Amino acid sequence: MKKAFTLLELVFVIVVIGILAAVIIPNTKSDRLHEAAVQLASHIRYTQHLAMVDDKFSANDRVWYRKRWQLIFGKSISTEGKIAYTIFSDQGTASTANPTQGEMAVDPMNPEKYLSGGYSGSLDTSSFKANKKMNLGLSYDIVIVSLTGGCDGGCNELTGNSCSGDLRISFDNLGRPIKDSLHSYTAAYKSNKLIESQCQITLSNLSEDNVTIAIEAETGYAHIL
Repeated sequence: MKKAFTLLELVFVIVVIGILAAVIIPNTKSDRLHEAAVQLASHIRYTQHLAMVDDKFSANDRVWYRKRWQLIFGKSISTEGKIAYTIFSDQGTASTANPTQGEMAVDPMNPEKYLSGGYSGSLDTSSFKANKKMNLGLSYDIVIVSLTGGCDGGCNELTGNSCSGDLRISFDNLGRPIKDSLHSYTAAYKSNKLIESQCQITLSNLSEDNVTIAIEAETGYAHIL
């Protein structure tokens, strides 16, 4: 005598599979906010790495310290009105402290691209040279980036406000984090600009969820809280 599933048993199995799918599938979806934080933390560490291996000291250049590697946030028409960030070393060729293409770090994963999601007047997000993942608004729906603790500032794309404060982090050759623009420095270290307490960078999305990256004083260690 052949054994077979009854119709009731088949229905029961289908119901169980449906319940399991409903529970498991949502948990396998990518958390874009967390992805953005992991990426940004990685790029902060890479900026610190560049600053340590590419010491800008030069006895023949009296403002060598202005060329330290840094990560800057910004938004403009060039970034499609979204918040993006760029890793660069200011060569002092412009009247501002903002990055130009020649100053941007090259993407080690793709030498044809820069480590920039776009920056006002120098690189459009739509350019093939831009790293679109570094446009946090476009790729991850990030609408607010705020710097608090040892650093401060704020950038809110949701309300259409422009960035307030100077949203950037620099590092010296020892990997120590520095706040504010280096362009105005008249000495290797400006008073009260070496970060002496934990700096927190908070990313918020359209759902008003947020995640915070901490940069520790002295060591410059970046991690997600």
